[in-house]
Formats: sequence, structure tokens, C-alpha cells
Amino acid sequence: MKEITIDEFRISAPIKINELTTKYNLEEEEKVIEKKMNKLSKKLADIQNTMYAHGKYSVLMCIQGMDTAGKDSLIREVFKEFNVRGIEAHSFKKPTDLELKHDYLWRHYLALPARGKFGIFNRTHYENILVTRVHPNYLMYENMPDIQSVEDVTDDFWQRRFQEINNFEKHIADNGTIIFKFFLNLSKDEQKNRLLRRLNKPDKNWKFEAGDLKERKLWDKYQDCYEDALNNTSKDHAPWFNIPADNKPTARYIVAKILYDTLKEYKDIVEPVMPNEEKENIELYKSQLENE
Repeated sequence: MKEITIDEFRISAPIKINELTTKYNLEEEEKVIEKKMNKLSKKLADIQNTMYAHGKYSVLMCIQGMDTAGKDSLIREVFKEFNVRGIEAHSFKKPTDLELKHDYLWRHYLALPARGKFGIFNRTHYENILVTRVHPNYLMYENMPDIQSVEDVTDDFWQRRFQEINNFEKHIADNGTIIFKFFLNLSKDEQKNRLLRRLNKPDKNWKFEAGDLKERKLWDKYQDCYEDALNNTSKDHAPWFNIPADNKPTARYIVAKILYDTLKEYKDIVEPVMPNEEKENIELYKSQLENE
């Protein structure tokens, strides 16, 4: 199978979103790709177990993409070998009344993973510069002092939000959170195929919502907002990765490989050492148990 590197997918310079690929050829059959992905999942689970015992780092994995990009199935497959105690997943949708009484990042702070755990944001704090930018009328629900109408939402407002998000991520990174941000880059044609599949298969009908078609009509606007977000918020401490998402097994493998290749370089993530006093008495403890 084709060897891949993290730098192939990391967004480290300004991009044009229509120049980013939605397809990637791993030069291998799907069954082989899935088998290798499963091995990576087991290796990641081992790293998480060590992280849990070590207790110094957490991992935050942010997933963004258009409808049908494969976010849910990616989470299921990449993390299926994990101990459930070591992983927490959150999907951020329409803010509740309580959440709207706080600033827009408040609910994301509350959901951050504890040290030793993996946290997954399936749809993330970036909804606040994507969906709200496509639909600025949603901002009226936030009841901000300086925003009285949609006309008050200027380019300066969005630049401020980019900076607020960058500050948020820098703060948690400085305090031990390892951040990965994955843009599942789906082509418009493939989204059409997946929406049709939901309509054609009775057992998939429940996934379809009429609103998906309304949002699809805003495709170009969403792409512009994604481009702006990627260019303004991909930082060394919180990089974005473009994940070609037209093929789901390929996308899952690439994500798992980026996670593993990055985390294995953290040489300071090690299991704690048993205190010398207890180590010296191991044989005594064994004897006590065996002679109960």
C-alpha cells in the first residue's frame, strides 16, 4: 500500500479550497485498507491507555465537513478498539437556551477531554464561523451587545472570531491538549450520490432531511467560509488537515495514520513507574495473594 506522510494533508500555507483534493488513491484493495486501519486503531488504543496512566496530556479531535461527509462512521471505525473509559464524543448542534446565555465557546470548554482521554468534537466550535456565517441571522439569538442586526456583522466581526478561536486553542494546547482538526473534504458530486443513497435505501431514509437539500444549494458559500476558516485558524499548535473524503475507508485510514504518527512522537508519554518500596515487595504481595 502507498506510504503516506502527515505533511501531505497538513494545511501549513494559504490554500484555495477548490485546489484541495477530495480523492486519494492508496493503491490497495478496500479490504486491505480496512485491515490496516483496524491495526492502527489498536495501536491508538494502546497509546490512549498509556496516556490515561500518565495523566499529563489529552487529545482533542475536531471533525468538520459538509453533510454526508462520513463523520459518524469515521469516529466509529477509527475508535472501535478503544476502551470506552478513554474516549468522549460530543456533537454540537443548535445551542440550547442555557448555552445561549453564555458566550459561544462556553459549551465547548465544558466538553473538553480530561487529561488522559481522547475527546471528539463531531461538528465543533467552528460551526460558529461556518453555519453562522452562511446564516448570519442565527447570531441574533446570541444577544451580543454590539450586534443589534445582521448589518452589524462585518468582516471585522469574523476576524475577531478567528482570533478568539485561535486564542482558545492556544490556551488548551499550552495546558496539555494535543489538537487535531480534520476537514473531511467531500466533492459535491459525491454528496449528491450519498443523499440519493439515503433516499433509495429504506433503511437509510431516516438519515435524510429536507433541510439537507436547502443547505446543498448554499454549497459555494460554505466552501468560501471553509476556505477562510482553514486559512485563518491552521496553526502549529492546532493544525488543520485536509482529508479527501470521497472514499470512506481511505479517509478513515488517513485520519488514523495522522493520529498515530503524531502521537507516537511524544516520547514523554510513558506509563508511571511503580514506587521502589512497592516494587521491592512484589514477591511478598504475590505470596499473600497466592496463600489466601
